[in-house]
Order: sequence, then C-alpha cells, then structure tokens
Amino acid sequence: MNTTNATTTIGVLSDTHGLVRPEVEKALAGCDRLLHAGDVGDADVLKRLERIAPVVAVRGNTDHGSWAEALPAQEMVEIEGVFFYILHDRCRLDLEPSAAGIHVVVSGHTHQPELVEKNGVVYLNPGSAGHRRYDYPVSVAIVRIENGTVTPKIVEIQL
Repeated sequence: MNTTNATTTIGVLSDTHGLVRPEVEKALAGCDRLLHAGDVGDADVLKRLERIAPVVAVRGNTDHGSWAEALPAQEMVEIEGVFFYILHDRCRLDLEPSAAGIHVVVSGHTHQPELVEKNGVVYLNPGSAGHRRYDYPVSVAIVRIENGTVTPKIVEIQL
C-alpha cells in the first residue's frame, strides 16, 4: 500500500488484440494498477496482465463473446484522488470531462499514441501494445501520480 508522498504508477495500454508481448510486460512491470482501453482480444490477455497488477479494462469494438460482454463499454476509476475515464473510442465520449471532474481520459482504437491536455484534462491514447499498424510504434503509457500531480508519458516498445 502506498504511503503519503509515495508515487503511484499506472500502466495504460490498449489494442492488444490477443497479443501480450514480453517487452510490454517488462515495460509495465512494477506498476501499481493497469488500465486497458479495449480491443483486448481474449480473456487470457487479462489473466496475463493481472500477474503484473490489478487490471481495469473496457470492451473494444473487436471484443466479442461472453468474456467480453462482462467488460463495460466505459469505466470511471479513481486512483489516489485522480479520476480516469476509460473508453475504447474517444469519438464516443458522451460527456464533458472537465465538468464531470475527470482528470484523465484514456482511449485507444486508433493504434496511434497521443497525449494532449485540453481544458485541464489529459487525453491519453497509449497506442497499440499488440500488433503494429501502419508505421505507428508499438507503445504503452505510464502515468505517475504524486501528491495529486499527474505525469503521463508514452513509452515506445523496442522490438
């Protein structure tokens, strides 16, 4: 359990499409929690990620079957006073994050990593941790929370 002034580390990934690369597992090692923004691929992906840290995952547009139906389409998670809103496709965002008290919107779908801040809200797409698409990198994100301050970073996976 974290104590005052400790840093909490959140691993963020998306679009694994059934593939958990050893390099991704290594990049996420030591994280306190994992957030998966959909297109998981199969339940085994979540089982492997649970070995690293507790996982919160949402369903992506390619996630089908009973295991996937158990996943929500979107989820709000509070970690150390920071509110994360997780959904697969940011185009389906149906609320105003800053008005809802959300600090970080996590999405996937495009396979393209993106990190922007708008109106005090961080919009984070970690890119694809699974199969490479086009010339986009294989990537995840690491979010550090210390004393209520959020520091996100995209991490390219070297294959």
